[in-house]
Amino acid sequence: MKNVLILGIGNLVLNDEGVGIHIIHILKSIGMPDGVDVLDGGMGSIELLDTMKQYKHLILIDATTDDCPAGTVRRLTPHYPKDYPHTLYAHEKIVGDMIDAIQKEERKPHIELLAISVNHTPNLGIQLSPEIRRVIPQVLQLIFEILDDKSHSRYYR
Repeated sequence: MKNVLILGIGNLVLNDEGVGIHIIHILKSIGMPDGVDVLDGGMGSIELLDTMKQYKHLILIDATTDDCPAGTVRRLTPHYPKDYPHTLYAHEKIVGDMIDAIQKEERKPHIELLAISVNHTPNLGIQLSPEIRRVIPQVLQLIFEILDDKSHSRYYR
């Protein structure tokens, strides 16, 4: 198995809904340590399942619509589809189904979700709102904390 996959999910042309993809582009531009792969997962597709199953550790980044103010960042560990927060479009169901399928595997990856709360009504465009732009450093910091976390050292062997 490979070590770590950081997977951004979202629709890049719906402003804040594409925050996961924006963060993936930033990570690709700064480079990642050996053993860490970065992937733009688009709006999520069941075709990602085979890729996701190749890793010991998955870090998913996605915009969510919940009762939190826009720009709230939460670190979650979804084990079941119901654990995946609401999103603007159907990729919530697709990614939830992929999480369910992965959990049924004998050698399943550890999954962490960085959920970024966005407004419920997206606008057409590729620019992030000020609330979401402000939290990008926080999300990047969380990613690097996860990668550096000693308790996850078993994923880097």
